[in-house]
Amino acid sequence: MSYAQLFSRVKPVERLTDESSHTALSRTLGLLPLVALSVGATLGTGIFVVLAEAAPAAGPAVIVSFVLAGLAALCSALSYAELAGSVPVSGSAYSYAYATLGELVAWVCGWCLLLEYGVSVAAVAVGWGGYLNEFLRGTLGMTIPDALSAPPGEGGIVNVPAVVVVLLATAVLMMGVRESAAVTTFTTLLKLAVLVFFVCVALTAFRSENLTPFAPLGIAGVSAGASAVFFSFIGFDAASTAGEEARNPKRDLPRAIMLSLAIVTLVYVVVAFAAVGAVGTEVLGGSEASLATALEIVTGQGWPAVLLAFGAVVAIASVVLTVLYGQTRILVSMSRDGLMPAKLSAVNRRAVPAHNTMIVGVLVAILASVVPLSSLADATSIGTLVAFGIVNVGVIVLRRRKPDLDRSFRTPLMPWVPLLGVALCAYLILGLDWITWLVFGIWTAVGLAVYLGYGLRRSKLNRAESA
Repeated sequence: MSYAQLFSRVKPVERLTDESSHTALSRTLGLLPLVALSVGATLGTGIFVVLAEAAPAAGPAVIVSFVLAGLAALCSALSYAELAGSVPVSGSAYSYAYATLGELVAWVCGWCLLLEYGVSVAAVAVGWGGYLNEFLRGTLGMTIPDALSAPPGEGGIVNVPAVVVVLLATAVLMMGVRESAAVTTFTTLLKLAVLVFFVCVALTAFRSENLTPFAPLGIAGVSAGASAVFFSFIGFDAASTAGEEARNPKRDLPRAIMLSLAIVTLVYVVVAFAAVGAVGTEVLGGSEASLATALEIVTGQGWPAVLLAFGAVVAIASVVLTVLYGQTRILVSMSRDGLMPAKLSAVNRRAVPAHNTMIVGVLVAILASVVPLSSLADATSIGTLVAFGIVNVGVIVLRRRKPDLDRSFRTPLMPWVPLLGVALCAYLILGLDWITWLVFGIWTAVGLAVYLGYGLRRSKLNRAESA
């Protein structure tokens, strides 16, 4: 068999679904926990953390940046929803690529997902420290010193809060998926309530002059802002990583994906509009805890900012929990296929992939402790965009190869919606800076070396065809 044939081998959909029907994971999640998982993985990151990063570049048009990023996410979400209803397994985009585009593309996609999920957890954890300090300042009159609450390059030595929140999330995941889902649902409802409170207060101080000039850097600034905040939309695909723990995945996964994207896009746009109108982009860009700072300026009192900071602490912690969950389930699928060590798919008596979860938690905690947020966010965006582009291509290929496959959801206007998704992903990738491209190129090269040196030889599909 030639290398081209080896790399392009697909894993039959029937085999994927058969494996998922005999999973060692526990099927306990209904529609509400799946929506909470998806919203929990998304809502918080962009509005509590990345808004401050994107506002200076886009100006008040950061509102449009969220809309543009949401549109790009929507096209990909429609493709995810069809594939999740057709191939309801834990591997998300990795498994979809394996069933449509072949093993090499699946590996690249899985490797991008490791970047997307693992690095995004670290990025969110880094942003958690700013709001934790805001909460401590408002309640106890003290803060954690920069040396212990910021990464190197931003005044710190090691980011202790980032390590703490990642390890706490790891501990919750070790309790089991039912317990993790309960925590996620509660924290998701809490963060929604806090953001509604923020909007109500911020709109009382809305000033139209804060929206001018609307796009000081023109379309380039809006595009750069959209590329940055796209990082905030990665969570909607977290539901697709729960394919083997959903009670009715063919029905509930597509619904959870679409509902969660609609909820978070609406919240992002409304909160960004209220925040920019209340204090302007300069204030938002000058604070790590931008929304809490905005409330303090608007009210002239400390308690609203403390309340919002508490909500942000809980909200961002829930993002860490849910995205870390998605990371571990993708590794389960890659391990089960032989492309990663077998230990990563082994589960304990609680149906938790314990070795996988502990290893991921420790590695992400180390990453979060020493890398600045801006570097992490951009690296996550490019990994996400590549994975989304692959999913959009994959749904077209599967529709052609398996036209009669049972699909509980069908992407409309096929193939134009997925093609638009590919184009928008490419457009947003071009908006990222060259350093992000360099990091991604190095990451991809390392991934290909791992695949050629380990995964290709140990692939179960390869062994089955060679026998």
